[in-house]
Amino acid sequence: MQARKQTVLLVEDNDDNRIIYSTYLTHSGFRVIEAADGEQGLALARAEQPDVVLMDVSIPLVDGWEATRRLKADPVTAHIPVIALTAHALAGDRERAFAAGSDGYLPKPVEPRVVAEAVERILAPRPDAQGASTLPAPHA
Repeated sequence: MQARKQTVLLVEDNDDNRIIYSTYLTHSGFRVIEAADGEQGLALARAEQPDVVLMDVSIPLVDGWEATRRLKADPVTAHIPVIALTAHALAGDRERAFAAGSDGYLPKPVEPRVVAEAVERILAPRPDAQGASTLPAPHA
């Protein structure tokens, strides 16, 4: 029996970035679902329950900051790790990303390899206090 591929929800309005990151992540062994705006991203996160969300912060309809806050406030999606992707790598943006509920932060431009490594790192099992490996909670 083959293990389920981990799912990445890529919320990115720039077509070139979406294609590049999606292609690289797919070749890295992930299942990738895509959204081009915050509303679509929120709906897909609820419906698909991805293992991680890559969230561009400058997206139409609902920006990535607000979309992240909504994901983290919703009991159905609060457990899903969110990695902020932003071209607005200004002083304070990293703190703003974490204040919105992001679990990771990548300033753009960022190489697809670095994006895949960040996804792998955030999804890696972490040792618990007794040294045993713990896996992320299974999806309901």
